[in-house]
Amino acid sequence: MKNISISSRAKNTPESAIRKLVPLADSAKKKGLKVYHLNIGQPDLPTPKNIMERIKNFGEPTLEYAPSTGMLPTVTAWQKFYHDKGNNFDIGDIIVTSGGSEGLIFAFLTVADPGTELIVFEPFYTSYAIIAAMGNITLRPVRTRVENGFHLPDKKAIEKAINKKTRGIVVCNPNNPTGTLYRDEEVRMLALLALKHNLFIISDETYQEIVFDGKKVLPFVSFKDLRNQLIIVDSVSKRFNSCGARIGCVVSQNREVMQAVLRFAQSRLSVATVDQLALVPMLTHYKEYTDKIKKIYQSRRNTVVESLKNIPQVTAVAPEGAFYIIPKLPISDSDDFAAYLLNSFSDRKETVMVAPATGFYITPGLGRDEIRIAYVLEEKKLERAIELLGLALKKYNRR
Repeated sequence: MKNISISSRAKNTPESAIRKLVPLADSAKKKGLKVYHLNIGQPDLPTPKNIMERIKNFGEPTLEYAPSTGMLPTVTAWQKFYHDKGNNFDIGDIIVTSGGSEGLIFAFLTVADPGTELIVFEPFYTSYAIIAAMGNITLRPVRTRVENGFHLPDKKAIEKAINKKTRGIVVCNPNNPTGTLYRDEEVRMLALLALKHNLFIISDETYQEIVFDGKKVLPFVSFKDLRNQLIIVDSVSKRFNSCGARIGCVVSQNREVMQAVLRFAQSRLSVATVDQLALVPMLTHYKEYTDKIKKIYQSRRNTVVESLKNIPQVTAVAPEGAFYIIPKLPISDSDDFAAYLLNSFSDRKETVMVAPATGFYITPGLGRDEIRIAYVLEEKKLERAIELLGLALKKYNRR
């Protein structure tokens, strides 16, 4: 029998840094260990009751296709969501997607051809690398560092990464995986760079309501001159604790962009009908709920930051948004350490699962002394999980 080979694209697409250790966690659980999951941004908060009720009470006799653009009540709900935030978009500026992930795929493929480049700030959300590999798009990394809370370098350093192949800048604010809230002057600098070099801004706004310490996000849509170059990708997953609903959107006032996104959307036909309708009430009345969860995550942030201070030789800066933190640890191989936690370590039949930070970088060698922690558990569990992390570091470094 002749050998048959898959595509180079398929071979070269990286694994998810967040999910690749799941088999080890499953094995640990089979051994009777309790695993504290700090590896994935899956909040433990319950999904709002009105979402679940609308799913249970869907009364139509036939589960029909939705339009490729999204169901009108859902598109209109996204429109109101943005209007309530002070941003006026037309119905035609919005297309419903299967989560933010599909929106990112559409945005990347809309602006970048194979062999062209998108600027990312590393560490960055691991799916950016997967999507870029699927489209044969090159990610051009600009490094940020834990010591200053992963804030952006100066304009000169970013501009150095821009070349003739550059098609856009990808920005997640507040940031996954770092929790960094970019300052107004940082956002303004990126907007001006995009205008100067005629680049798209792909704005990943998944966490935009989860901001701490009384701070606020300066949205890219504030820059009127940028609107033809701006593509917003959004999601209900984290702001409404509805990760499994897979409802997101792409928003742009660039007609050519939206026509392209629609063609991509037509290829997958439609997004789940019931899920779209279930999210309408939350999108149209979001603020009371998001204000509540913002307080919860700020409290959890404080718990994690204070607990990390008890572990020697750990460097971490308190994040100002989302629900992630990347601390630097006294280790030299975060992949090995993350596997050790699941394969070889336990205390009182408990261990912790983290995401090695190597998967959030594209530059070889970076992230080997860092992990990402998602503080999506209640405070007592977080305290215990960080305690386990400290105990494991002692044993790991004594081997």
